[in-house]
Parts: sequence; C-alpha cells; structure tokens
Amino acid sequence: MNTSSSHPVTISLPDGSTKEFPENPTVMDVARSIGTGLAKATIAGEVDGKLADACDLIQHDASVKIITAKDADGLHIIRHSCAHLIGHAVKQLFPSAKMVIGPVIDNGFYYDIAYERPFTSDDLESIEQRVKLLVAKHYDVIKKVLPRKQVIETFEQREESYKLKLIEDIDGNEDLALYFHEEYIDMCRGPHVPNTRFLEHIKLTKISGAYWRGDANNEQLQRIYGTAWATKKELKSYLNMLEEAEKRDHRRLGKDLELFYFHEDAIGAVFWQSKGWTLFQTLINYMRRRQQEADYIEVNTPDMMDRGLWETSGHWQNYQEHMYTTDTADDKTLALKPMSCPGSVLMYDHGLKSYRDLPIRMAEFGKVHRYEPSGSLHGLLRVRHFTQDDAHIYCTPEQMQDECTNIIHLVLDIYQQFGFENVSIKLSTRPESRMGDDETWDIVEAALVESLRNLNLDYQLNPGEGAFYGPKLEFVLRDAIGRDWQCGTLQVDMNLPSRFSLEYVDESGSRKAPVMLHRALFGSLERFIGILIEHYEGKFPAWLAPTQIVVLTITDASNDYAKQLCASFKRAGLRATADLGNEKIGYKIRQNTLKKIPYMAIVGANEAETGQVNLRLLDGSSVNHENIDSALAYLSEACRSPDNTVK
Repeated sequence: MNTSSSHPVTISLPDGSTKEFPENPTVMDVARSIGTGLAKATIAGEVDGKLADACDLIQHDASVKIITAKDADGLHIIRHSCAHLIGHAVKQLFPSAKMVIGPVIDNGFYYDIAYERPFTSDDLESIEQRVKLLVAKHYDVIKKVLPRKQVIETFEQREESYKLKLIEDIDGNEDLALYFHEEYIDMCRGPHVPNTRFLEHIKLTKISGAYWRGDANNEQLQRIYGTAWATKKELKSYLNMLEEAEKRDHRRLGKDLELFYFHEDAIGAVFWQSKGWTLFQTLINYMRRRQQEADYIEVNTPDMMDRGLWETSGHWQNYQEHMYTTDTADDKTLALKPMSCPGSVLMYDHGLKSYRDLPIRMAEFGKVHRYEPSGSLHGLLRVRHFTQDDAHIYCTPEQMQDECTNIIHLVLDIYQQFGFENVSIKLSTRPESRMGDDETWDIVEAALVESLRNLNLDYQLNPGEGAFYGPKLEFVLRDAIGRDWQCGTLQVDMNLPSRFSLEYVDESGSRKAPVMLHRALFGSLERFIGILIEHYEGKFPAWLAPTQIVVLTITDASNDYAKQLCASFKRAGLRATADLGNEKIGYKIRQNTLKKIPYMAIVGANEAETGQVNLRLLDGSSVNHENIDSALAYLSEACRSPDNTVK
C-alpha cells in the first residue's frame, strides 16, 4: 500500500459528480462513500485512467472509476488473481515447486511452474480441490510495496530462483509490489482482488509443457491452465463451449472425413488427401472468381529469393528468426519467403508504370514458410508451410482511400457468404520499432480510420500492434459456438515502396512513389479451412462439400442404374460418387451420414425401373424427383456457390 502525508482530495466520478475527502482516500474508501453495495462489489479502481488496487491511496485530485466483476478489467483482474491462487495451492501441495509466471490469456490464465517431475491429471485434480478450499476461506489478499532489496531477500529466503531472475529483468531500483495470499507470496504489478471470494467461478482445464522464457534451449516447465468468470452461469456456458469445441476439433474431423494428415517427417506441413485438396481448390477457385470480378490480376513469384531482397524489405532485420535460409556454393544466402510482399514488389518494378496503369491489384496464392516452435504448432491452425491468398494493390495517394474502402467491403461480403455474420475489426497502429517517419504514419493510419467511417463500421484500437512497415486492420470472425478467429488483414504501406524506390509517372510527367496496400482475406488457407471445419462441424454447405452427393444401392440389381446416375451427376459438374457395396442400405446410410455428405440418392429396383431419383438429406429429410432432369436442376441450384457463378 502506498503511503504519504494526508491532505484534502477531490474525486471526480464517471457520472460527473464529485466527492471531497479530508485525507487521502483509498479506492475502497471512494467505493464506500458511494454505497455499501458498491464497496462489497469493488475489485479495483481506475485512477486517472490507470488501474489501481482497492487498497491503493489516491494521492491527489483525480478521476476515479470503481471496477467490479461486471467490467472487462474486473474479469481480467479476477483471472490474474486466480493465477496467483494456483501458486498458493501448488506450494501447499508441492512445497519444493518453484513458481515462475502467471499471466492472463484469452478466456483464462496459466501459471508456469518448475518441478522435479511432470504433473499428472491426478495432480491437476488435487490442485483444483485445494484451490476451491482456499477460495472458500474468503481470505484477504494483502498488498505490500517494499524496497527492492527486501523483496530480493524475501524470495532468497523462500528459494524462489525464478522470481529472483525476474527481478533482475526489472530496470531501476524502484519499490516492488508483493501480494500475500496467507503464507504464499507472489510478486506482481497488479492490481489483484482484495479477497478470494471474487474467485469462486474457477476451473483448471489442462497441463502442458513450456520452456523458460519460451526458448527451447532452456529448462522445461509445467504450465497449468485455467479459466475463471464473474458468475457461475458464465463459467458453465464457457465449459459447455469447450465441450462443444472438442466435438468440432478439426484435427479429429480431418481424420474422420479423410481430409488431411500430418507426418513426423514434415513437421508443421500438411498432407492433403484427395477430399481435403478438393476443398482447398474449391476455396481458391471461389477467391479467384471474386478477385477477377474486382479487377485483380493474378501472378506467381519464386518461393526462394536472395538475402539482399529481404534486407531491403526489412524482413531480415525484423523477421529473420522465423525464416528458413540456406547458403549456396557461390556464397549467396537464399531464404524461403515467409510472405509474398518483396516478390510482388519486384513484379511491380518490372517496367515503368504510369498513373494511367494504377491502381494495379496484384493477387497471388503464395506458398510461404515460417519457422514456428514445435510446441506452438496446432493442426491446420498453426503450421510452418501454408498458402496465403495474398494481394498487393499499388495506387496513387489519391486512390488509397477508395481502395481501402473497397477491400473492407469485399472481405466482409466474402465472410458473409461463408456464414460468418458477426465480424469485428481491430485497428493496429504504429509499433515502437518501425520504418518511416511519423508524418507518413499519420497519413496511412488516417486512411484506414476514414475507410471504416465511410462504411459506418465500429472498430477496436490496438495501439502499437501494427506491422513494422505500416498499420493494419484485422478482421475477427465469430464462429457457430461463439469463438473468435483472427483471419484477414489489410495494411497500408508507404515505406516499402520508398525502400525499393518504386515509381510511377504522374500526369505532369514527374516520378512519384505509389502507395502499397497489403491484403489477405482468408489469410492462411490452411487455417481458414481449419476454422471452417470447426464452424460447420464438418457439415459443409453443399457448394463446399468435397463430395456433394453419393448414390447408394439397395441391391446389386440396381448397380447399372446407380452408375448411370452418378455419371449424370458428374457431367453436370457435381462432385459425385457411388457406394455399390454389398452392405445393407441402413448401414450405407449411417456410414455416409458419418462422412457428412450433403445428399444421398437411394437407388432400388423401383428407381431403376421408373428413373425416379429419391434424395436423402444429411438431416434425415427427403426430396423425391420424378426424373433425373428434375433432380439435376434441384442439385445444381442447391450446390451452387454463393457468388452465383459455377458450382
């Protein structure tokens, strides 16, 4: 707790009212002055825009907002405090364990711990039971701000070697905050809950390995994950979502539906099976049509290019650790491209451009390679070798605004056609380490903001999270069970054109640098397919399904008609197959239902004789047609892609 000489303080509240205190109040004092109910609900405070513990003294006149569990910051604090709670429980059960760090992550938290053996599922259950006992005690969490030397002595006495290493990383000699959970002590900037009664809705979810400082060359740690929510209802809803997510896991469905697999001889790269490759090509064909309609040209650039190119682009300085490189016999260093931008730049620079040529919308389905630590790989969602639907638009500064607006409109329309109605947008602005001057960044950031305003779109600001060469928009999809997935991006760049001396001739005959827009809508096709599998639970819309219709025979006597029917479907452009096995029809229906094929044509003696086509849908309903022409008309429409061109 901070201390200082007391004097009168005026507190301004969010509703515009003020409160006078004769002495320096704490955040909790402010809450009590408003009402006992609010004081009971108080987790922390926001003082002049900065979060503070409920016990912190307010040293001067200030604007104060009380933080409760209903606030996003309140939930963040609850989760952070739950990480400390894991530390308390682990040290009681495993006294020799060394505590490392416990940050908040999306929907939860984790704590990294060093211990002489891996924790088991039984250990996790024991830790959770101890956590619940500690929560039930409703003990106060005490904050003490102490001199750095005293904090070091505290952790030396407790033999917490990792905490001492973390202190070494903190510059200066300022006082440090310790949080006391009864006999357990942790170090943190905070804030934290004032009492464990706020931590009742907690669930530990899993254990995994982790490396100290994320470096595989360092010692391995145990990572305990958990989630926490403000209410029992929210926790239950989230756990139900996790259960549903398990059913939709694209890795399991990818295996069941024979879409793809991975092999230890190509870690982080996908082996596409025939059905999965059909799905992959369907996506590319769809995007190719959309891009053609929007006046894009399609190009292809080399996968491997000289180091000098990557130095000019800035990727060598900013991205080298993620790049695959090789040295050649003639002392050259080549790199597999981690992104397609520099290759696109060379394509633009091939021949002088006039203002009449712009905008040039240059698209590429580029294979890129990025080294990701093996521990971060996750099915299709995180791979080392993948395909981007990359595009770069070269335009004049006057065209930049319209081009940004058109791209945003295109990406939102595409997501809607794939069934994603709920899309949020994040604007990431200039990072601390970046190319270019502030004046240039002002221009390109303003272009993105104005484009969003033109379309009346809300956005979330992520200060400092832009690329090193330009700000970006990130498009985040919400799937069928409420999870968010970051997919497409749009970046505005006036730095790479300058670094590569790109030019066009303007109306007066002068040479000027174009603006470069970087744009990916699916992002990684591999990742987008993983998202689609989980979003649809493998039950793809008919236009996307690798197999759109299967013909099932009741007896062998119907095989010839089934083959003719299947051939007719294929000639009409449908992805069709026939199941002519000897199994009973009920078995065939069950098996093909498990394969999630949208349509089944059931063929027996009557159908073979009359030419009727009886269709069974995946939901068990049926649609009967008097003849093949009627069935073909129905299926062609049902399997038509949403951009209203070909199937």
